[in-house]
Amino acid sequence: MNVETCNSLEQVRHAIDRIDLQMLALLAERGGYVQQAARFKRTAADVPAPPRVEAVVAGIANHARAIGADPAVAEATWRAMIAAFIESELAAHANLHPPTT
Repeated sequence: MNVETCNSLEQVRHAIDRIDLQMLALLAERGGYVQQAARFKRTAADVPAPPRVEAVVAGIANHARAIGADPAVAEATWRAMIAAFIESELAAHANLHPPTT
């Protein structure tokens, strides 16, 4: 972990803002792949994929420990992010696979 020592709250906030923009770019990239995943799932019931979610969260928690990040924060963040992406993927899936009447 590469964290510079800050000499003021302003410096801390500037660093956080910089990181937030980097994270947002990665979030957008991840979202593009989530949208693509909707193409490969046959039904809306296939979207949530609980075993995949648990595997991802467990991997993130383990990696967090390895790099000195708080695993509880990492797990909570990933669970919230994944839940939001599931909603997004469900909408994409519905657009790609409209119900037939």
